[in-house]
Amino acid sequence: MRLFPLVFLFCASCVWAQTMEDPEVARARLELARLQGLVETGVLPPVQLEKAKAAVADAEDGAVMHRDIQQQDLTEEEADQLVAAAGRRFERRKQAFDDAKKLIEAGAAPQLSLGTSLRDLDFARKEYDLAETRARLAREIDEMARAEEALQARMQVAPADAASLAERFDGNGVFNPQIFHRVEAAFEGRFGHPLPVSANGETAVHRALGFDHRGRVDVALRPDQPEGVWLRQFLTANGIPFFAFRQAVPGKATGAHIHLGPMSTRLAE
Repeated sequence: MRLFPLVFLFCASCVWAQTMEDPEVARARLELARLQGLVETGVLPPVQLEKAKAAVADAEDGAVMHRDIQQQDLTEEEADQLVAAAGRRFERRKQAFDDAKKLIEAGAAPQLSLGTSLRDLDFARKEYDLAETRARLAREIDEMARAEEALQARMQVAPADAASLAERFDGNGVFNPQIFHRVEAAFEGRFGHPLPVSANGETAVHRALGFDHRGRVDVALRPDQPEGVWLRQFLTANGIPFFAFRQAVPGKATGAHIHLGPMSTRLAE
């Protein structure tokens, strides 16, 4: 029995070293290591170990969410992982709420005890909705980047057909932050809400596809919807270069958007 504290401390130090970047995961794993020894020696029932394992899984999902849910630069894969983590946490909160409700119905717990579970469930639902919103934006960025990839490929092999993918306006060839702020201000003044920017500068998706998107902006507007028509007219009248994508990758995604600035260049190998 005297060996157990040393084994526990060794396991704890290993766990802490592996998870020092996320305190909640570290604490959950430390608790799991502590309970594992107690269950193995018969001090606690096995059900306590299962609860501790579930707590580790929940902390790991929480770490994914805390890292990614406010991040503006997600790949589609990271976005899917974020939604999956939020979904698992929501299901755990829902199960906890259902269990608490059953105890109340059985007369084993007071009605007031449901309040905490209800608040946790409501918060988890909001987290899941936010994760879905972030994932939707990441997918839009992916579609838009692939639209540009398709256009560049078509321009190389069949320049005459490139117009079927995007309307091109070179203007005076100049686009910079000052010009973009003018566009933003004019749009908000006209429509009463901010310009729906999906990608401002470089993103993980553009980097993965080999594009240098610095100094460019993608706007989540279809070129032929009223706001898109107005934006194209404003850009043309002011000599601001743009590409208006009406279609992109047949069978996968439309990628419809308006790209402000010159076409992105390829990153240096």
